[in-house]
Amino acid sequence: MCAAIRARGAVPAVAAVVRGVPVAGLDATDLERFLSRSGIPKVSARDLPWAMATGSDGATTVAAAICLCANAALPVFATGGIGGVHRQTPGSALDESADLLELARSSVVTVCAGAKSILDLRATVERLETLGVTVIGYRTDEFPGFFTAHTGLPVNAVADSAGAIASAFRASRELGRPGALLVVQPPPSAAALDGRVVEDAVAAALALAAEGRIAGPMLTPFLLAEVERATGGRSLAANIALLEANASLAAEIAVALADSG
Repeated sequence: MCAAIRARGAVPAVAAVVRGVPVAGLDATDLERFLSRSGIPKVSARDLPWAMATGSDGATTVAAAICLCANAALPVFATGGIGGVHRQTPGSALDESADLLELARSSVVTVCAGAKSILDLRATVERLETLGVTVIGYRTDEFPGFFTAHTGLPVNAVADSAGAIASAFRASRELGRPGALLVVQPPPSAAALDGRVVEDAVAAALALAAEGRIAGPMLTPFLLAEVERATGGRSLAANIALLEANASLAAEIAVALADSG
């Protein structure tokens, strides 16, 4: 992702909390430490004050990362897939990612491949609409499903260039709207998975999670790992490909914003 951003003339800055200090731009040593994933807890926006007060490390969720971007006046953020509304299982409580609320109140262009395929995508799209988050499809008229390009869920706006997205973001700021501009693009066609394959893998993963009573913060990593296993690693390859593609597009948008002043 960092290499893709540099190749398009922008500067990458990995968000994190390092020993209690929120940063936008991990140095090489800390980046390697965080990528090892050993003893580095995940922190959402609500966890940032406590991590700062206790001098803790924290790998940021989408919610925490766009919160830091907004505070650091960084206008563009790239990720894989946002969180959203989780699928309901018998007896389960409604589970909704804090990413959605943070998108509604942080003025940051957020580039992603839609929401993670393990979620209830239709409910997630409806929730984004309710929260007033502007969603723009980049060269697509569908809300992508992370590993898969096609979900049958339409988006109301389609942009063909980074410049058009930059113009929309400037207009949003002129209106004083507080929320993010969510830019969705499908995963690269060479790496994208068939929707039926993904749905079958997710259904099997959800059944295993229910059997093992896995819930809360452990659910998403469990489901993604099970989908990777069920697809023979193809979901991981798709994930890496879409991360790089999203970083490239984010860099192009950042350059367009800088060129326009």
